[in-house]
Amino acid sequence: MGFTLEDDELQTTPAAAARELTGKRVLALVMAAVVPDLDALELVGHDAEAVLIGGCDETLEPNQVFSYMNLARAFEEIQMGASFFCLHKNKWWQTSLGPMLDSGAFVAGLEYATGVEATVLGKPSPSYFAAALDALAAEPERTWLVTDDVEADVRGARLFGMRTALVRTGKFRPEALESADPSPDIVVSSVAHFPELLEQDLTGEWTP
Repeated sequence: MGFTLEDDELQTTPAAAARELTGKRVLALVMAAVVPDLDALELVGHDAEAVLIGGCDETLEPNQVFSYMNLARAFEEIQMGASFFCLHKNKWWQTSLGPMLDSGAFVAGLEYATGVEATVLGKPSPSYFAAALDALAAEPERTWLVTDDVEADVRGARLFGMRTALVRTGKFRPEALESADPSPDIVVSSVAHFPELLEQDLTGEWTP
């Protein structure tokens, strides 16, 4: 799309988790691809100060990460006083095989079993949006969030004062858009349409 970004301009949920949990012993039920982003943490299998849940992929890895034994271990750690965190609470995600269950279902199960509500470190957490805006030195009302997930992303961004563009790809569902509150500022067919929209916004030609 023609945008050049530095690494420190990218805001990811694992990076948010690493910042939040620095100095803690963490039981992390996450995909292997996420582990390098958590290298500043002390990852443990027991006697944890925090439990972190998040992520899925299309391999067999979720079967291992979210096995009964691992979830039972997380349950016991939370029961013993460990703080409970998650990267997100997404119910499902769009894959090459179609919609598949996401890790938010396991978060909900542990919340139900323990009576402890997980702290969300990624979207739609206000701290996540705040960190992204801080990294860019950007003002919320002059910043756009572009997403295909009206349920998980748009509400959080709008409440934080950001503008939102919903793309009709990936997780987009017409019925979710119809019931969305608040609704996105604009809906586009492709992310390829966004650079022109952004240019119009910067020049004052675009109005909601």
